Amino acid sequence: MHKVSIKPVWTITDSSNQPLSPRLLDLLVDVQEHGSLSQSCKATGASYRHAWNLIRQGEAQLGRPLLVMERGKGSTLTPLGEKLVWAGHRISARLSPMLESLSSELEGELEKALSQHIQPLRVHASHGFAVEKLIDILLRENEAVERKYVGSQEAVASLGQGHCDLAGFHLPQGEFEAEALAHYARWLNTDSVRIINVATRRQGLMVARGNPMKIYTLKDLTRPEVRFVNRQPSSGTHFLLTCLLRKEGISPDQLNGFTQSEFTHAAVAAYVASGMADAGLGVETPSKRFKLDFVPMATERYFLACHEKQLKSPAVKRVVDVLKSEAFRALVNELPGYSAHDCGQIQTLRDTFPGHNLISNQSTRS
Repeated sequence: MHKVSIKPVWTITDSSNQPLSPRLLDLLVDVQEHGSLSQSCKATGASYRHAWNLIRQGEAQLGRPLLVMERGKGSTLTPLGEKLVWAGHRISARLSPMLESLSSELEGELEKALSQHIQPLRVHASHGFAVEKLIDILLRENEAVERKYVGSQEAVASLGQGHCDLAGFHLPQGEFEAEALAHYARWLNTDSVRIINVATRRQGLMVARGNPMKIYTLKDLTRPEVRFVNRQPSSGTHFLLTCLLRKEGISPDQLNGFTQSEFTHAAVAAYVASGMADAGLGVETPSKRFKLDFVPMATERYFLACHEKQLKSPAVKRVVDVLKSEAFRALVNELPGYSAHDCGQIQTLRDTFPGHNLISNQSTRS
């Protein structure tokens, strides 16, 4: 299987149409991560003198300082330097899943052109950190995987329409589970679909470190000065938010930014961390990665769905083997807010959701 890799690259040109050095932008990220220019150089093995020259060149092009000297702290980023770093984080968080999906599609087209007759495992899934690790493992093992990150609704619809082999989606536990299940049921044939457990995870409000806006409840999001960033309407997180708001008697129109959406949890976290919003709903993992505070709101389960006949395919068998492995479970349990309990367990819809009124949907493909 040939591999296609597409990475987001960006730069800024000055008034004379000269671009900033890409290495400068990477250097600013290193300074933020390590706390100072000197610590960054020690950690990366870069020359301190060369790093300073890059900084001075960038400052000359932008006409503003990027670093500030503080007694006892060394050289740290100015507000402009911070803005450039968070711009890079937002670009990566927003585009990387889309580019990974495009890379996977191009790989499939390339294999067809090379006439190798490899049938890839088609995975359409709501983007999550456990399923991301699963796919990374499969690709490292040279398994043929065609991945596409979409919302939960789009994923189960693809399965129902025969456009994928595995659909990754998530549902909240507790009082909203029945409503969420009914939301997806039109695409899930109760007789033929099988559910593979992946993980449980926490969803909550991601807010700036120290929670300066004092955002602790959904009601706090209705204050006019609070800026919110949402997920796209087809996402399970967007669906969860509408359920939570309805329970509290809050209209979506009361949220400043309800229609402002990002396509991944990481993109929401980066949006908040960059100061462009005060809160967003998402899983805990990117909240910790971007050094945000997290206010838990719900626990949900993440599943992979497939038709029963697919369980016999070598590709799906390998997926289940990876999910059941101790190594994979350890990776998932290291993710903040995640638990690999029941990971790899295969069930029918009725066994997965006992007590719910499930009606066989013969309109879906099997």
